[in-house]
Amino acid sequence: MNILIGINSYFSPIEEEKLITRIRLITDKCNLDNISRTNAYLRYYTKNQEIQWAFLASQVSRNAGWNMCDLNGLWLPQLVSQKKRQQIYLTYEKANWLIFKDAYPQLLLYEYSTKINAPMFHLLKVFQVSSFMEQEWLEFWKNRDKKRLMNSLIINEQNVIQKPVIKNERIKHHIFHYLPYLFQDLLHFNAVLFPTLYGNLYGASVANFTSLDERIRLGNTLANLLFKNNLYQDFYDFARKREHTGSRKDYEKYIYPKMTNTTPILRAVFPIVNHRDSERGDWYKKKIKHKWRVSGDNKEPFLITDWYFNKQEQLHELIRQKNKWF
Repeated sequence: MNILIGINSYFSPIEEEKLITRIRLITDKCNLDNISRTNAYLRYYTKNQEIQWAFLASQVSRNAGWNMCDLNGLWLPQLVSQKKRQQIYLTYEKANWLIFKDAYPQLLLYEYSTKINAPMFHLLKVFQVSSFMEQEWLEFWKNRDKKRLMNSLIINEQNVIQKPVIKNERIKHHIFHYLPYLFQDLLHFNAVLFPTLYGNLYGASVANFTSLDERIRLGNTLANLLFKNNLYQDFYDFARKREHTGSRKDYEKYIYPKMTNTTPILRAVFPIVNHRDSERGDWYKKKIKHKWRVSGDNKEPFLITDWYFNKQEQLHELIRQKNKWF
């Protein structure tokens, strides 16, 4: 059953308020934690496959969950203090919460617009969504350019977190200037991974996360990879058939069946975070960089199963050496 069913197709101001209230309730319910966000994006994509960004968002959200659970796994606690790990977790959580709070009302408004066959994107401003995305949804409504919409949503999401997270002075001081973060960033130990049920890992490494241009480039690169004709079905099958728990066991069981699980499931170690909402403002300044519209990198060796294993081994060895000498 459609989550927005039962609202009249003719909208009075009172009915618009009912729709707005309902979208807020649904968004808040689905934005509780990484698990609920990941699942909500995937459910939405399954019903609205023309909105490709929803699948990309679900896959990237899975990776955020794995990164979160690494903080309470076997290895990182040997390198990073509990206080610092909590700060890193809250940074991941804040960024992903903000993106969902901005993006999910957009998805629900589009879904409802399809039910009444009339665009309702004038309501986006009520949810503090950028004027850029109001234009882009109207463009999609007219021309059905799926790739342009996905690119626009990538541009938007990264701008949404730029000021409150990336440029936040407290977060910059405690996280982005913190030595182990810089160390992993420079050596590409972190990567966005797209697993398959056949034991292969595809993806791209994350470098210079604080650069808005680089994050948008990465998003476009991941979008190209995710929807490659010869790989898409494998990625989609994994997402549908493998429940997201936050533990890297979700995919490592297919690659290294005998490997001991080293990360917990997310809901066993992290409580629900009560975020404070605030006025975000409109990041859009009537101009979009040309480079943001350029298709992502196609040169990387996207099959990274061996690369990933080697990088993990390097990190573990560095932690062993650190423990040996200190």
